[in-house]
Amino acid sequence: MPERSEGSQESASVSGPDIDDLAATVARLVADTRAHGRLLDRLADESGDALKAAAASADTAPVPAHGGKGPRSVFILALDEEAYAAELKALRFWVDNLLLPTYGREVTTNRPWCWQWYEHPEAVARLHALWLAWQQLIDVEAGLVGPNIWHRDHLGPALLQLRAPDGPFAACTTNPGRPNHRLLATPQSDPEER
Repeated sequence: MPERSEGSQESASVSGPDIDDLAATVARLVADTRAHGRLLDRLADESGDALKAAAASADTAPVPAHGGKGPRSVFILALDEEAYAAELKALRFWVDNLLLPTYGREVTTNRPWCWQWYEHPEAVARLHALWLAWQQLIDVEAGLVGPNIWHRDHLGPALLQLRAPDGPFAACTTNPGRPNHRLLATPQSDPEER
């Protein structure tokens, strides 16, 4: 075996078509990364504006009945009507511009979806919780594993529940060629009320 000098380097040899495929893949990944970066910047600006508006309204809002100042929870279903509307607007932007383009797989009978998801309370609740986790886990303070934790602990389980054949969209679109939207009936608390 010939000895290499300390300064020499081995180079990998890649043939023409392989290098072209590799270059195209790298170019596509770079373009996707830049597009996601721009989207993240827009989402941060929109979220920042929504948070500033919520903070401003919280400063001027009457003291809640529970005695504290401001909302008791950041969860969307616990917000008053005005805060809910502002939060839903920001959530819709995130779902429509980041979540669905990146993670919205094909609609099938085994994976239904509803294009009017914002009218399904369970979907709003689950997507909002997913978005809150995303905001926290993509932050620099979450560390390098933050995005992986979001995928593993939040995204996967949320999509499994939302897109399950018996999930909140069970009566909605199961074939992209035939869009459908229908809210499912919920159980009654008193059987005599039915």
